[in-house]
Amino acid sequence: MIHRKRSFYRFALVIASTYLISCSSDDGKLAVPSPIEEPQQITPDSIEGNAGSVVFFNHDLSYDDYILVDEAQENRVFLIDKNGDLVFEYPLEGRKIGNDATLLPDGSLLASIQAADADIQFGGFAGKIQIIGKDGATAWEFDYSKEGHTTHHDVELLPNGNIITIVWERISRELAIANGSNLDMDVFPEAIIEVNPETDTIVWEWHAWDHLVQDFDATKSNYGTLSENPQLINFNYVNSTDGDIMHANGIAYDALNDLIYLSVNFYSEVWVIDHSSTTQEAAKHTGGNFGVGGDLVYRFGNPGTQNISDVPRLFINNHFPNLFEPNKMLIFTNGGDLMQSTVYELGLPSALNQKMIPDTAPPEIVWSFMNTDLYSGKVSGAVRLPNGNTLITEGDYGIWEVTSEGEVVWKFKADGFFWRAYHYDKNSPEIISLGISTE
Repeated sequence: MIHRKRSFYRFALVIASTYLISCSSDDGKLAVPSPIEEPQQITPDSIEGNAGSVVFFNHDLSYDDYILVDEAQENRVFLIDKNGDLVFEYPLEGRKIGNDATLLPDGSLLASIQAADADIQFGGFAGKIQIIGKDGATAWEFDYSKEGHTTHHDVELLPNGNIITIVWERISRELAIANGSNLDMDVFPEAIIEVNPETDTIVWEWHAWDHLVQDFDATKSNYGTLSENPQLINFNYVNSTDGDIMHANGIAYDALNDLIYLSVNFYSEVWVIDHSSTTQEAAKHTGGNFGVGGDLVYRFGNPGTQNISDVPRLFINNHFPNLFEPNKMLIFTNGGDLMQSTVYELGLPSALNQKMIPDTAPPEIVWSFMNTDLYSGKVSGAVRLPNGNTLITEGDYGIWEVTSEGEVVWKFKADGFFWRAYHYDKNSPEIISLGISTE
């Protein structure tokens, strides 16, 4: 079972027609779905809730639930109903959100929180992981913000009770150049750590630094041909001005196959990593269920990172790799200079279920949604609702609900900067624990 607090049934497939657009910033072509022609809709019903403005375009097709809103601009995490009314807010006085926050079954909040003096402070930095009670009290905290590393963006609870999160780590200019960097500065590649909250110890870790390839300088380490090493990460893909060379922003765990999916914004890719490897194996190129240690089991979104130009590019700056059922993912691609965002449902390779390395073909586009009004250059995401609708967070606007046929049935708008929105049934354990269930 995919572990992600959301479980949904299959819905009707809608495959948007595609056309190819040349991408000026990269080799290769970009596969972009055509905007869906929305069905004729009834007269909209506008409501002014105390948390924001709501428009129902079709009451009958909208799913009645609660939505957890992570509003990073004002450091607020709160629940709303479909009328846009506030039903619960976590008291976060003195805290700044490091982006992700989700509910736990006991009603507490698992959150990424900014450390005031974090060693690395790019956009989305955190440094701390906290579990916050509904009264605002800190039930648990793990600080990882010093000595050349800082947690950032996303955090997720594993089925075994441990927590995984993304980390920036500092590599000195001298060491980076010796390993083939073309930048004259310190660099900050990604890492992943798994923390046991019972012992406050790191029990597993993975470092992108151990899995690089570069074709810049044959006299330096990691030299090789990019297209012949899809399991390795192109060290010099991003021409960074500050050393933030990857900027991962989302993490998801596949419990069925013991894999971690990492959304890497600056590469416009998702990287798949074998969590079954030990920490020692994860630093090497053999071991684990897939036999490749910490090398990439699979990657998708932007073949230009490997100098491959004959495979269509799927993403421009992606967020929230949301695994919502076996071999299915929803993901938001921001769109960059296209000024157009897209939500995809992707069918992932079945080879992963057999612990086999898939070929380099991109995943299947099962469904997609594009609307000329849907665009956010940052953050954002999508979740599948139990009735088959999709809840979309547009970071600089608010939240949409659309059907599998592409009909917009509900919108929520408010001032702010919305990292993500998560769906919770009104009778879910999380909601019952907060004492606000209507059942």
